[in-house]
Amino acid sequence: MNALRAGLSCTTIEPGLNGGRLDGIGVYSQALLRHLPAAGCAVQPYSFGPAARLTVGRPLPLSFAAATLRDLAAPSAVRQKMGLDLYHATDYRIVRMDCPVVATLHDALPIAHPEWCSPKQRRLKNWLQIKAARKADHVIAVSQFAVAELVQCFGVDERRISVVHNGVDASWFTPPPAERRAATLAAHGLRPGYFLFVGTLQPRKNVERLLQAYLGLPPVLRAARQLVIVGAPGWRSEQLQARIAAAVQQGENVRWLDRLTGEEELRDLYAEAGALIYPSLYEGFGIPLLEAFASRLPVVASNTTSLPEVTLGAALEVDPLSVSAIGAAMLDIVRDEALRQRCIAAGERRALALTWAETARRTAAVYQSILLQ
Repeated sequence: MNALRAGLSCTTIEPGLNGGRLDGIGVYSQALLRHLPAAGCAVQPYSFGPAARLTVGRPLPLSFAAATLRDLAAPSAVRQKMGLDLYHATDYRIVRMDCPVVATLHDALPIAHPEWCSPKQRRLKNWLQIKAARKADHVIAVSQFAVAELVQCFGVDERRISVVHNGVDASWFTPPPAERRAATLAAHGLRPGYFLFVGTLQPRKNVERLLQAYLGLPPVLRAARQLVIVGAPGWRSEQLQARIAAAVQQGENVRWLDRLTGEEELRDLYAEAGALIYPSLYEGFGIPLLEAFASRLPVVASNTTSLPEVTLGAALEVDPLSVSAIGAAMLDIVRDEALRQRCIAAGERRALALTWAETARRTAAVYQSILLQ
């Protein structure tokens, strides 16, 4: 049986286009590129962008802007010829092709919650995103939570949606070398056992309330456990950055790491943390939860949007709008050893069920079902 020929959009993992930083969609795209071959797919990566700047994928026949304009102006025009069984768009850049197009729509944040997104050309971007979503022959949602939003905000027919959860690489279950972990902590001035947050600094990540909760903890606990915030500065994060800087100037045990050298450093930071605190207001999935679970790290997470679906009770859930609830959970997760061990064990079990290999297997099954229609 010949392998299924699948094109995969890899624009988000091109170092020449993303500045060397992978966002959640980039992590997802990279994971599929790695694991789909073992699921029976011959994967060909493609990217939008000038050929001279691409190192991962082949250039697509037209730029995204040109292909979008053609699709809008002449929907019945000859579609891009790909020579594939199907094409998988992972990053909302969806254009018509001469093969079935599968699109992963991670969430509907810009339309469902415009207040958490940059207003720059928002109306035009939202309109284009809705039009693009409707071009897909089939849609993959990364959580059951996202399905209702995709139907309501994008007008996607629910019968054309399959849910395939995100995952974590098997390598995360093996602790990094102790010497490397120690070197990473020394390089950043960290001590083991800190509270960890991972994610871009932007309003929906709710880091301001996390910072407030941390600063409200007993001084003896703050002295013993740092708050380590790992993430690039995002839209409307200036005030948060100023508050972090003010806390540091006042001698608080807060560290902000806005750039890491790669995944190895990130794994080291998870491995040496005391707990992941993830009070996000909105997530289509939340990959850091699985990374923490696989690293045997107890987790405090929001009880909203997709997060309870991802954790399935393996995390200590909190109301993300309550600073006092976040702070109380932080106290519990470090002081109650029995609770801590229950969370670690449940989290590891949950992560074992949600690996990227399983994501790829289920994604390949979606491909096959489309081709059989």
